[in-house]
Amino acid sequence: QVQLVETGGGKVQPGGSLRLSCAASGSVDGIYAMAWYRQTPGKERELIARKTNSGITNYTDSVKDRFIISRDNARNTVSLQMNDLKPEDTAVYYCNAEAVRVVETRVERDLHWGQGTRVIVSA
Repeated sequence: QVQLVETGGGKVQPGGSLRLSCAASGSVDGIYAMAWYRQTPGKERELIARKTNSGITNYTDSVKDRFIISRDNARNTVSLQMNDLKPEDTAVYYCNAEAVRVVETRVERDLHWGQGTRVIVSA
């Protein structure tokens, strides 16, 4: 129903910057929020930043002064500008979309995930 394609991952030195982008396609009209998560080995997937269609934005404390989430192109894309990167930011970053759809009289809620893009912060 919704497909997410992520780009922008790579290797960067501490203090550097990267910009991740995610393009949504398919039933995009049902999306009401998009977010970025990250995951490292031995840890559960962590919500980093989330932005609703109405403009409500939330960040986890570890990134709120360094990362910026934005949505554009009629809300079909979501980006994560990452500044002042630290080694502990090293992770696989995932794009997420929360969506609703109507099936006859039922309202179904779905979570959609991108394939993940790897970010390595190292000298």
